Amino acid sequence: MMSAAEQILRNHGLRITQFRMDTVQLFLLAGKALSSADVEASLRDSDRITLYRTLKTLEDKGVIHKAIDGTQVIKYALCESSCDEHHHHDKHIHFHCTRCENTVCLDHVFVPDVTLPAGFVATEAHMIVNGVCESCNRRMLLP
Repeated sequence: MMSAAEQILRNHGLRITQFRMDTVQLFLLAGKALSSADVEASLRDSDRITLYRTLKTLEDKGVIHKAIDGTQVIKYALCESSCDEHHHHDKHIHFHCTRCENTVCLDHVFVPDVTLPAGFVATEAHMIVNGVCESCNRRMLLP
């Protein structure tokens, strides 16, 4: 039986390697956006060159996308299954918690369409909402 990580790699036409499977599995389990440092710390025996190449390949093939959250740290999150190497369909909002510093994709809250002036062509749109996540909010309410 094929793991979810292996299936994702196959669906995107990527060669199956243990490091790629481990990386995708990490994103599947995380439930939040991860920086390259997060991935490096979680995957033992990884070297930075392999890590950066893997992240770049996964992004190029539409497996992960940059989760822009207004910080200076580049974070990545899993893409929707409809993303591919030609087009990312991740036009959702990223929520950045100002308490725990986690960034999550709000997959069902979309960046609104913007009408630009004549002659302007948008290539990317990002929307960040800063605030307190559900987990931190719950902790604040506990006695």
